[in-house]
Amino acid sequence: MEEQSIWTAVITLITVLGGNSAWRFYEKRALKQDKDEDFIRHDCKDRILKLEALLENSSREKDEMRSTILKLTEQVAALTVKVEFLQAKNSSGF
Repeated sequence: MEEQSIWTAVITLITVLGGNSAWRFYEKRALKQDKDEDFIRHDCKDRILKLEALLENSSREKDEMRSTILKLTEQVAALTVKVEFLQAKNSSGF
């Protein structure tokens, strides 16, 4: 009976030590996963901020280009009218 008690105590001791080690392993693993998730979250947040800034700059540039195109279109229209006037004047004779 005493031998059985010793074996029971040894098995219990091994189980407790193994369980404790397993608990530490899973605890470290969970902390590492949390750190990885935080890194990914911050990385995504930084990327979103950069993309928003690029989008805003692109929108501003588009508006500037649209304004320039409108001015150029206006100038082309004015020049077209002048050319037509000069051609009509030349056709009618000097």
